[in-house]
Amino acid sequence: MTTDQKRNKLFFGWYIVGASFIITLYTGGIVHFGFTAIIEPMAEEFGWSYAKISLASSLRGFEMGLLAPVMGIFVDRLGPKKLLFIGGLTISAGFLLLSRVSSLTMLYVAFITIAMGTSTTTGTVLMTSVVNWFRRRVGLATGILASGFALGGVMVPVITRLIDNYGWRTAMDIVGIGVLVIVLPLSFLVRHKPEQYGLFPDGEKSRIIEENNSHTGVPYPESKISPGQIVRNRIFWHIGLAAMCHSLIANAIVTHMMPYLSSVNISRSFSSMVALILPLMSIGGRLGSGWFIDRLGSKKVFAASFAFMTVGILLFSYIDSARMWLLLPFILIYAIGWGITVTTRITAIRECFGRARFGTITGFISGIMMVGNVTGAPIAGWVYDTWGSYRGAWLSFAAVALAGMIMVLTLPSSKPGKNI
Repeated sequence: MTTDQKRNKLFFGWYIVGASFIITLYTGGIVHFGFTAIIEPMAEEFGWSYAKISLASSLRGFEMGLLAPVMGIFVDRLGPKKLLFIGGLTISAGFLLLSRVSSLTMLYVAFITIAMGTSTTTGTVLMTSVVNWFRRRVGLATGILASGFALGGVMVPVITRLIDNYGWRTAMDIVGIGVLVIVLPLSFLVRHKPEQYGLFPDGEKSRIIEENNSHTGVPYPESKISPGQIVRNRIFWHIGLAAMCHSLIANAIVTHMMPYLSSVNISRSFSSMVALILPLMSIGGRLGSGWFIDRLGSKKVFAASFAFMTVGILLFSYIDSARMWLLLPFILIYAIGWGITVTTRITAIRECFGRARFGTITGFISGIMMVGNVTGAPIAGWVYDTWGSYRGAWLSFAAVALAGMIMVLTLPSSKPGKNI
């Protein structure tokens, strides 16, 4: 192979981004977004309340939150490939079990199983791998990966159609088998760090990196912060608590999107399209956040994302069949804030702590986000079961978004790669 051919060869890190994008799209679509499509069929078949069914979603978040710190440590030490493969098998088993549910206990066990698999196939594991392979273009790479999760919204109408045509049990069997077909083969493409293969982040040449960092033997300075130092770090807690506010809101809205719109006399087919469009619109925020950060600074962009979410939630709370026009500004405003928040949180961790402990730190923050994942959906379901309306929940969640903005605005200043 000639020098020019080597130079023009696509950097392997982009193959990892592509594989991670597809894995996140499918698993995020069926586990996170798709759950809203089965709430009503389950409630009709078993007579369970929305709060009891939503608890399954919270158990999923609780289990993932407990496992996230462990997965962060594992991926830093073992790499992602084995974790992804095992996780794919576990998710598939969870959906096959879900299709055979006959009691609430079985429902919760199925979702705990799904959560165990999801903790090793999305989030911390994939993001750590992508961050390890990029430095200069880490914003673009993580934005693409985060967009894969948002694009998972396309699975909502697919799952809805499967349920309408074949019943929810058969639909769960189909998506579970899909995990084996999609996730397992792609897991072999995802690698840990480029240095293990004689490469450097972004595909840079070693001589270029050595010129820029002649004082170090690694591609760029790394933070060697210990787990104990992480949990004593103010920046860690500000980012973590802001992320918790985000997860509480996002999980509740995604879980109750279709039940809420149905409760205000909007058709199930139309609400499934809204559930699809919302995450798709957030892709603009996920991909565009890097551009905004370069011009406005990460703190301002991070805080602005929560301001957008606040306004969006307020609009969402007043939607009904007579004010369907509010759906358009809600989708535009909320989706922008939602998307920017996801990517900015990741880049903030990378900027403040480097990549040496990225998996561990991200896992710990995911553990904090667990509180939001566990509480958001059941609170919304309980509010509806108690008062027959979701409005009180949405207004409360708007206040939570403001709290997230405050945590970001009071974020201590830092220098990239340093322990603050």
